[in-house]
Amino acid sequence: MAASSFVYVTYIKTSPQELWTALISPEFTQKYWFGIRQESEWKAGASWKMVFPDGRIADAGEVIECDPPKRLVLKWQNQFKPELKEEGYSRCVFEIEPQNDVAKLTITHTIERENAKFIQAVSQGWPTILSNLKSLLETGHVIMPQR
Repeated sequence: MAASSFVYVTYIKTSPQELWTALISPEFTQKYWFGIRQESEWKAGASWKMVFPDGRIADAGEVIECDPPKRLVLKWQNQFKPELKEEGYSRCVFEIEPQNDVAKLTITHTIERENAKFIQAVSQGWPTILSNLKSLLETGHVIMPQR
């Protein structure tokens, strides 16, 4: 079976540790992810979920790998759109590499389904979310306020 994937690379003027903290901190995540917060113990085998401000679950899954501040791998399934949820679990890999005085962030999101609607959706979402993250870390402000 052919897979669908989306890869996004950005360079952020911050340290790998600060970027790691921004990726996993519920309070920080809410600032750049339009009010959504992540919840997990951040260790392999732990459950993971993203929660809307009203308490609904946006996405959920499991932490597959957690190697701070270098690599995080999540088993990920959409929970609020039936047509995306039915596609099953995807895999999202966050890789952080120091590059002089910046951190290189690579996100690779894949699902074992050809022409997946889920990957089409994340390919629209990740650029906005990561632009907010980059701006917030570099300037203290997001470029796209909460919807």
